Amino acid sequence: MKVYISVDFEGIAGSTSWESTNLGHFEHTPLAREMTLEAVAACEGALAAGATEIYVKDAHDSGRNMDLSLFPKEVRIISDWTCEPISMLGGLDPSFDAVLYVGYHAPAGSNGSPLSHTMNRGNSYVKYNGRLASEFLIHAYAAAAMGVPSVFLSGDKALCEHVRSYDPAIVTAAVKEGMGGATINLAPARAQELIRQGAEAGIRNRAACHLAVPETITMEISFKDHWKAKRASYYPGMVQVDDYTVSYTTDSMDALLAARMFVL
Repeated sequence: MKVYISVDFEGIAGSTSWESTNLGHFEHTPLAREMTLEAVAACEGALAAGATEIYVKDAHDSGRNMDLSLFPKEVRIISDWTCEPISMLGGLDPSFDAVLYVGYHAPAGSNGSPLSHTMNRGNSYVKYNGRLASEFLIHAYAAAAMGVPSVFLSGDKALCEHVRSYDPAIVTAAVKEGMGGATINLAPARAQELIRQGAEAGIRNRAACHLAVPETITMEISFKDHWKAKRASYYPGMVQVDDYTVSYTTDSMDALLAARMFVL
């Protein structure tokens, strides 16, 4: 069984400040270790569920955050970026049996985390068909369009609730909760335990996971700077809705992902 694990940073236990997310900052070092250990826990759960091939994507910022020496021998790690529209799932194809998400976070436009954002900090929100779109949703739809189910996610409490609203069969593990500018975090040992257990349960339950991809998706992006909306409006098919907002409608996942990559 072939499994893909995408790992972000803002949803790991302890990540609270934007400074901590930056490679080279003194706050980053201990949290990069926690990012690694949470990813390792997901790998251990996947192996317990029968995975024989595991690909782990470092899907945060530089794409070079984790300590590769800590991973089990069955794992292959994708560092840096493949420069594909599928972005945080770079290298995914229909040969995979499941996708897992570790360290993911609430979307821009929500108060679920002091680090809430969608793809970058330059937008106020991204919506798919009128609802806030998280980085999870953007990529889970892409995976589902390939026939690969999303089966497990760890991150903040608000994101876990968001995920269950789309597919309650996806196993989630909330390792933190946002409260104003603060986070309330599980101890790392407990967070890693829940991720290990959840990853195993999610893979064993993968046949029940059926995230439904809409036939047509309208992506709406509200930028924080008006000139970004003007620039984005020149992308083929993109419509400027107001000074800060653009909209793009398509029934093609490839076209949607490409538009997101070039505009956002």
